Amino acid sequence: MNVIHRQHHISHEGVTTSETEEVRSIGLARALAALRIAFGFTFLWAFLDKTFALGFSTGAQYAEDGSRAGIDFMAQDAAWLNGGSPTEGFLSFGVPADNPLKDMWTNMAGDAWADWLFMAGLLGVGVTLLLGVGMRIGTAAGALMYAFMYAAVLPLENNPIVDDHLIGFIAMIVLALGAAGTTWGLGHWWNRTGLVRKYPVLR
Repeated sequence: MNVIHRQHHISHEGVTTSETEEVRSIGLARALAALRIAFGFTFLWAFLDKTFALGFSTGAQYAEDGSRAGIDFMAQDAAWLNGGSPTEGFLSFGVPADNPLKDMWTNMAGDAWADWLFMAGLLGVGVTLLLGVGMRIGTAAGALMYAFMYAAVLPLENNPIVDDHLIGFIAMIVLALGAAGTTWGLGHWWNRTGLVRKYPVLR
């Protein structure tokens, strides 16, 4: 992979500053963009499914033989908008019995503050990654969510160290460091707005 460093000057309101831009290979930029979009859709779809019970997890109906039998859209006590809790299932039944913090996780299950925080995270990270804006905050929030979920499923069942949550955590770091929002996203435009120039944490 070839990385070219270009330095150019920007004049803004009489003040001239220098900015170094890294021009990455097109293949790497597109691969990072595809990874960003895939993770963004994963987060956003989880939000939509848990909110409306779209049947890919929440609201799915099964026959006696275990095959899918249909979708109970907006299912009572399943869809978040119809009395369901997006955190109760995972924190009540997904935490191993020998997890060192099992009591803490199960006590959080179904709490309104946990539901709202979790759903806000899913929506915020999903939109951020899909659009390619606010990548620093979005990927940091995504990494934090993956870290919490990883801690909740310890000890792992199929591998002593690595699972999909840890891989997601690493991917969030890669997306943040790789400026993944600037290809197939609004990152270039977003990073040049006055607000982001004033508050670089919003990049």
